Amino acid sequence: MPQDYEHFISRIHQKTGINLALYKEAQMKRRLTSLYQKKGYSSFKEFFQVLDKDQQLMNEFLDRMTINVSEFYRNAKRWEVLDKSIIPELLSRNPNPKIWSAACSTGEEPYTLAMVLSKHMPLSRIQVLATDIDDNVLAKARRGVYAERSLNEAPREMVKKFFRQDGSYYTVEDDIKKTVTFKKQNLLADRFGGPFDLIVCRNVLIYFTEEAKESIYHKFSAALRPGGILFVGSTEQIFNPGTYDFETADTFFYRKK
Repeated sequence: MPQDYEHFISRIHQKTGINLALYKEAQMKRRLTSLYQKKGYSSFKEFFQVLDKDQQLMNEFLDRMTINVSEFYRNAKRWEVLDKSIIPELLSRNPNPKIWSAACSTGEEPYTLAMVLSKHMPLSRIQVLATDIDDNVLAKARRGVYAERSLNEAPREMVKKFFRQDGSYYTVEDDIKKTVTFKKQNLLADRFGGPFDLIVCRNVLIYFTEEAKESIYHKFSAALRPGGILFVGSTEQIFNPGTYDFETADTFFYRKK
């Protein structure tokens, strides 16, 4: 029943500050329906009554609501462009760039950023802000322990240098962990800081409605300093960058005018 879902959206917004109406409805509804059915509930109304009192179920709901698929150096060719072209350009203007990994999930992306930056500057100068809406994934990111498959695209020399292997798991070394600060943030509702030299937000906005996406692009633009770069995912090309005061710097990289 559409009304049942609308009421659920409204209650969740009141309770958590997360507005599910800004996510694509068909995808979100399907994901959450399969969760409540798996748990033995028959409607969104019944599901919310339990969610309201059960923190563990609420955590599981937040996990299902957000898409936590990530890996190190995902789409490695794009990270190569960042390394060879974008970072030298940014450092030529600001030797201590302000960098933000938005919707960072379980931490692979901000740690990759720190590793790429380490080729250009000492670790002691690297500071990456990493934010996500989900406390569970942030806790995992801070622990920095990953299955071997997460490192499929990572260069071997980086794995050797920045990870400790324990069986089939790899732990991020402390000197890289120290370069990243993790914080909770709702991209749709919270203010953005800045001005940033580089904002990385990949493979997240595809789940939002067009209106929500436009709003976030405007907020990203306002949070970048002139000449700053927005790096998006391989399914998220911006076809009208000028609308947000961007110009194309490279494929999936946009420069603030």
